[in-house]
Amino acid sequence: MKISQFITGVAAFALSAGMAQAQEVTFRLAHWVPPTHPIQTLGIEPWVESIKEASNGRIDITIFPAQQLGAAPDHYDMARDGIADISYVNPGYQAGRFPMYSLIEIPFHMNDSIAGAQAMHEWYAPIAETEMSDVKFCIANPHDPGTIHSKDPIMVPSDVKGKNVRPAHATMSRFISMLGGGPVQVPAPEAREAIANGTADAITFPWNSIYIFGIDSETKQHLDMPFYVSAQLLLINKAKYEGLPDDLKQVIDDHCTPEWSKKFSAGWAENEASGRQKMLDSDEHTVNVPTAEQVQMWRDAAAPLIDQWKEDVKAAGGDPDAIYQSYLDALDRHSARFD
Repeated sequence: MKISQFITGVAAFALSAGMAQAQEVTFRLAHWVPPTHPIQTLGIEPWVESIKEASNGRIDITIFPAQQLGAAPDHYDMARDGIADISYVNPGYQAGRFPMYSLIEIPFHMNDSIAGAQAMHEWYAPIAETEMSDVKFCIANPHDPGTIHSKDPIMVPSDVKGKNVRPAHATMSRFISMLGGGPVQVPAPEAREAIANGTADAITFPWNSIYIFGIDSETKQHLDMPFYVSAQLLLINKAKYEGLPDDLKQVIDDHCTPEWSKKFSAGWAENEASGRQKMLDSDEHTVNVPTAEQVQMWRDAAAPLIDQWKEDVKAAGGDPDAIYQSYLDALDRHSARFD
């Protein structure tokens, strides 16, 4: 055999061996909003593309939107069980299952969801190792602070009494009940129908999603304050992640950081905030600005939620005071705390 042929053969073998090691991986990513929603176009898609680029195309991620792989409340279990390899999850759709996480849902804590996403990630990542130990925690994604949108004006807590309200999550459902209202539990994609058919009189929702889901034709009154956030998570099936070669694990790890949570959340937050301006500019909508006294009334009304949360965390074996303070500290570090 000629030396040139030998070298060519060795090079070809090395190349084929390298290609065999550089295995390609496909992830199925499931979420429950329309494919045109900014969660996908401004959050998920740029994140997916960055992973593809960082892995030199070795990681491919196929997106399944609009509950194609399962109902919105099932997305945590879908990630755990491998029905999806990556799931976009609202833990608040399963009341009581994640008591430490549910602190995020208590109103009047976060006023900036972009900086708040980084704060939330830093705070919750170590907690997720125990509270969500059967999946890999990756991204924290709070929406721009939402508020109450209704058919009739709601200005103070007593205005909720006797009204049916679609709450954003389990904690908001508890709050509505505390105020004498009736929670109407439906996922976001079904919210418009609930209001249109009279099942609900109001909804807690971020601003522009009122337009995205077509609810602007049903709710014309809006309380102008950063009332609450609903913080979604991007979670990964553990077996899928652990089966990756080390270099591809590193690619995923590099995309599951506090900085990525901030970047992932920015586009959606800005899009949601634009909805408020649309309503201010519209003759069909009324944006009601509460007084300082009215804001304090809301904060006082929500205070028992913190006490209940602490009891739930203690029952789950956590230290509620330490966990609560660590959340406030994270928000303060990133100037994202409601004041």
